[in-house]
Amino acid sequence: MPERRNISIVIADDHPMILKGLNDELTTNGYNVVGQAANGMQALEMILTYNPTIALLDIDMPILTGFEVIKMAKEKQVGTKFVVLSFHKENEYISQAKALQINGYLLKEDSFCEIESCIKNVLDDQICFSKSFEPASLQTVSEELKKIKHLTASEKTILKLVAQQMSSNEIAEALFISTRTVEKHRSNIITKLDIENTTTNSLTNWAYHHKNVIKQL
Repeated sequence: MPERRNISIVIADDHPMILKGLNDELTTNGYNVVGQAANGMQALEMILTYNPTIALLDIDMPILTGFEVIKMAKEKQVGTKFVVLSFHKENEYISQAKALQINGYLLKEDSFCEIESCIKNVLDDQICFSKSFEPASLQTVSEELKKIKHLTASEKTILKLVAQQMSSNEIAEALFISTRTVEKHRSNIITKLDIENTTTNSLTNWAYHHKNVIKQL
């Protein structure tokens, strides 16, 4: 790991006390905090301006969420490694983090020692999730994402539209294809994702439940 003073960090959280506490801990321990953001837009601007080694981001922030910041920054091909700090433990959030290939996911209940350990791991090109996450949950999420990634480009496009509650007819009109082709794609998606096809809305319900993950594809 590089010397701490050579590790530039942008931190973002809309809770002033959490932001100050994180800044104080990092600077006291010799890290180079180059920017503090109170919302997602500020965070994105700082990341694009400073191209920090690491960005430590809250997920729930005004204007842009932490996930939106990361997606937009990655589209600009910045070299920053991203770690989210959150209260959220739900699989939905883990799925979004994994879909975005985020380097680390820590909980706000974790100690500063765990933050330091995570920084070291991500700089060694390792993926770091909080020890508070159940290994079984991480494994389940990984398996679901593998299934989604096996979809073709056309199937992913249709899945995104299904997640928006569009009917097969509406999707067919939007993509200039036949309804029969859409239905064939839907059937293939159900098979590939191993969705229990008990009702005509099985895929729609599944896609709506996973819409935030699908949005990251």
